[in-house]
Amino acid sequence: MASAQSEANKRHYEAAAAAMAAGNPMSRDENDRRWAELAAEPLGVTYSEVDAGGTKALSVMPDGAASDRVILYCHGGGFVGGSIHTHRKMVGHLAKAAECRALLVSYPLVDAAPFPAQVEAAFGGYRWLLEKGLRAEHVVVAGDSAGAILAFGTVHRARAAKLPCPAAMLILSGWLDLTVSAASFATNREKDLFFARPTIQWLAANVLGDLDPRDPLASPVYADLRGFPPIYLQAGADETLVDESRMMADRARAAGVEVRLDVFPQMLHSFQMMAGNAPEADAAIAKLAAWVRPKIGLSTAIAGADR
Repeated sequence: MASAQSEANKRHYEAAAAAMAAGNPMSRDENDRRWAELAAEPLGVTYSEVDAGGTKALSVMPDGAASDRVILYCHGGGFVGGSIHTHRKMVGHLAKAAECRALLVSYPLVDAAPFPAQVEAAFGGYRWLLEKGLRAEHVVVAGDSAGAILAFGTVHRARAAKLPCPAAMLILSGWLDLTVSAASFATNREKDLFFARPTIQWLAANVLGDLDPRDPLASPVYADLRGFPPIYLQAGADETLVDESRMMADRARAAGVEVRLDVFPQMLHSFQMMAGNAPEADAAIAKLAAWVRPKIGLSTAIAGADR
């Protein structure tokens, strides 16, 4: 049974769905504020804004963490919302659990710049890390929801530029297929009220413009994944996008990529945003940290975490 604390995520999305149905959708600022409030403030984490080679970013540094290992994180929000500040606390929990630094990269939303400007901004953050002397095998690329598109796009851009690929990828409730054709849009339509197929189709149209929805940069499930680093996918069993993570796991295995997929019962989209407040989110963060630490040369397991 889902915890009482985890209901906060469900209430957030139900309120957003109700406002939309009433013809008075939440403003971007209100939605972002409510989203950011889901996570608890992690103790012992320092944040500082940096210019990551022309990309505005937030450096996330837990006390005593390894500064030469970095999680490059791309926030979600459907490319119409979210920011480095909405995700600051959740990424703080992730970095603290992994005992390494994180870099939360900013990017223009689609009303400010058409896709793939967002991919270029995220890739700029990765290239900046390498230029600052970080070794690619010590960098993890991560993202939730729309940020998953940017995480995969960053690895594609690195491969095309003949730069070394990162050590691993962490994908949280990834939005991975802009054809909006996954079966879970039907099977979970009564459980996930906000992320209904028409809403996702509208978001996809904002991103695609004249692009084919099967363009691999916009829809990573159609990409050539050969040579990609290990991928850890997490999703909520009740979210409409869950089958996209299953599709991606199958695609990765077919390409010979190491992949892990965990689907969390009764959880909705980006439930990890409740880090520090809900046990399901904390368990997911612990699993991400325990899995990724050996990938970046931090071989000591987190005490009590599932490896």
